[in-house]
Amino acid sequence: MTLHRIEHFSNRGEVSTIASKTLGEAPVFHDNVFVHDCYIGSWTEIGVNTQIVESTLDDYSYAVGDNQIIYSKIGKFSNIASHVRINPGNHPIERVTLHHITYRRKLYGMAEDDAAFFDWRREHRCVIGHDTWLGHNVIIMPGVTVGNGAVVGSGAIVTHDVEPYTIVVGVPARPLRRRFPQAISDALERIAWWDWEHETLKTRMDDLLNVESFVEKYG
Repeated sequence: MTLHRIEHFSNRGEVSTIASKTLGEAPVFHDNVFVHDCYIGSWTEIGVNTQIVESTLDDYSYAVGDNQIIYSKIGKFSNIASHVRINPGNHPIERVTLHHITYRRKLYGMAEDDAAFFDWRREHRCVIGHDTWLGHNVIIMPGVTVGNGAVVGSGAIVTHDVEPYTIVVGVPARPLRRRFPQAISDALERIAWWDWEHETLKTRMDDLLNVESFVEKYG
């Protein structure tokens, strides 16, 4: 597949809902989507009222809508529910004032912006693995990695890394249980089915329905 470089895109004309049209090599953007300096994969879809900035959204991943994503790397087959926020802004609590006047100085006629502050934010990227599910209203804090196959329950605030194939819930997010036994999780990581070509996925689609037989066949 190809990651499409999108320097800047803003759309206010497409009002259909997510999963309402056939996807393809070109990403699908819905109404009021803003994309800036991103790499977006094929078979992807970004729902209404979503902003995605300086990030990667790899093949087959989608964001349902009302999402804010910045400085993040999102893998393939990621399922991002509505109102998910990935890498929200931090205020510098060690300064005299919490207000963004100290780093967004141009807004107030105060010379140049604080470039070091924004560089720090870029360095603390979020990484969302392949085949992940972020439930409604999830917040992924700066610098957090969510492992392959992990699930983040609705409303969770994730402040620490999430292990692969683990379900986390709550505020702050804590492990609830593993999706599969360790041996199966390890086998799925080795198989890395998310890297299969589109035609291969098509011919093996039924195999994806049962994890035990899938691992036995391809592991």
